Amino acid sequence: MLLRRMGKVIGIDLGTTNSCVAIVEAAASSGAAQEKVIPNSEGARTTPSVVAFAANGERLVGHVAKRQALTNPENTVYAVKRLMGRKFRDREVQRQIELAPYRIVEAPNGDAWVRVRERDMSPPEVSALVLQKMREVAEAFLGEEIGEAVVTVPAYFDDAQRQATKDAGRIAGLDVKRIINEPTAAALAYGLDKSARETIAVYDLGGGTFDISILTIEAGVFSVRATGGDTHLGGEDFDQKLIDLLAQEFQDENGIDLRKDRMALQRLKEAAEKAKHELSSSLETEANIPFVATGSGGPLHLQRAIKRSELELLTADLVERTLAACATTLQDAKMSAADVDTVVLVGGMTRMPSVQKAVKDFFGREPSRSVNPDEVVAVGAALQAAALAGTVEEVLLLDVTPLSIGVETGGGVFFRLIERNRTIPTEASEVFTTSVDNQNFVPIHVLQGEREMAADNRSLARFELTGIPPAPRGVPKIQVTFRVDSNGILHVEAKDLGTGRIQAMRVTPTSGLSRDQIDHIVDEAEKFRDTDALRRDLAEVRNQAETLLYTTEQALEGYADLLDAGVVEAVRSDARRLRELLDKGGELSDLRQAYQDLEAAAFRIAESMYGGQQ
Repeated sequence: MLLRRMGKVIGIDLGTTNSCVAIVEAAASSGAAQEKVIPNSEGARTTPSVVAFAANGERLVGHVAKRQALTNPENTVYAVKRLMGRKFRDREVQRQIELAPYRIVEAPNGDAWVRVRERDMSPPEVSALVLQKMREVAEAFLGEEIGEAVVTVPAYFDDAQRQATKDAGRIAGLDVKRIINEPTAAALAYGLDKSARETIAVYDLGGGTFDISILTIEAGVFSVRATGGDTHLGGEDFDQKLIDLLAQEFQDENGIDLRKDRMALQRLKEAAEKAKHELSSSLETEANIPFVATGSGGPLHLQRAIKRSELELLTADLVERTLAACATTLQDAKMSAADVDTVVLVGGMTRMPSVQKAVKDFFGREPSRSVNPDEVVAVGAALQAAALAGTVEEVLLLDVTPLSIGVETGGGVFFRLIERNRTIPTEASEVFTTSVDNQNFVPIHVLQGEREMAADNRSLARFELTGIPPAPRGVPKIQVTFRVDSNGILHVEAKDLGTGRIQAMRVTPTSGLSRDQIDHIVDEAEKFRDTDALRRDLAEVRNQAETLLYTTEQALEGYADLLDAGVVEAVRSDARRLRELLDKGGELSDLRQAYQDLEAAAFRIAESMYGGQQ
């Protein structure tokens, strides 16, 4: 597969715990397509999906945000992906409120938002900061501006959650060319170079969501047979099992619930996450949190040994939930576990030995370890991005709708127009009629879900077809058409077959941001981008200045007796000036000038020592 030179489109895995960005470029020697996972400024290939808001107004993203979470827990937001496109009253959101050190509040329209530094922010706005960070990582690596991307979402994300993800991309300054399901992206990365027919199961257990997809790969065509999962099951829940164990034991012993203290809860979370990681490679570890609370007798410490077998017992029900979803998805695909040729593990949680064993026992074969579970989704997104940009041969992805979509009919019944696991893009139509004599309008209530009654499913949108001529009930004929595009996003049209009047709309769910809100946030994001760029430049100059001061002071200490006194005094004077600016927080322009002055003065040391040599 050879590349054709065109504009670059990046692939982004917007994860609950970590995010990753990749690109497809031509190899220098052959010109063939080569996928690259792009490291961030700290050299890491994944970036924590953590956003923090400092007291000085600075917005921190990634590793730097995660490092300061302990001292700023209320204003450090993580796992915001679990809030995307959700209402505040959702059971899952209420559970998140109990667990998160930061504050989750109800927006005026009923959405779940977060409150930081006394300001309410929507989940797409927070996620946009992570996407913007990924964009900047790519731009720094490629040396050019990036404006287009393919972004991944869990396969089980509904229409509202997909819309929210596209909104986040727009706020981040990205034209999201396509939303692609995470398991489908992983399958693309795994099977792009395979020609033989193969049925694969992609088991994706990440930080906040679980997906299972059954696909067939044949002659470059990737066809999703069925998909399932749980958008509120992931590594965060495994961490929570340990947090609850440690907190409950500490409460039983000392009468203090650490979960009620935001800083103590953050320390518990970090200890639980560290223990979980260590138990993937060792049989026992220790949770050690000194000075975690203060009792009547003074400081209290938490110290406890944790065995791998104990963690496996604690989380057995979570693993079992993933297997139940696997069984349902196989049933939807009209397959058995024996029909699956390869199982691909995706997501950091699949490194847990008990997860690997459960998957092996369920499917009856060793899972494939040919892909990096942390990076494969971003690589697949980059391959799809390259195909959409025309830089590689077209890849045919036949994805499916994760949930059924329909309308509310008489008696509050949910009528499905598009069943779940229908290949997309797709469309379906149905003719309805009025229920009351002389009814001059028809309300259309669009829903998504699998329950029989409308009230039990997710409301996506409401609109009205008006101008219907007076007629007895049952006479007018209203044709409702649903179209689901390649991003899995819904478009609806209602047509009065008598008058030809049409009401069409792209569904913007009640949990979505309005166009005006997005435009306002985009403008604000641009303002912060300029401010953040200035802070970044200032930090870089300060780092360079510290390094120059250190090397210059070392040179003076070693060679002062060999140098002219005037040269030594000039260098020391410039060094004092730079040090004063650093200590007082000088302006960027002044720091740059002082840095250049000292750099020039430092060169005189070498000139004095080697100037007379030939």
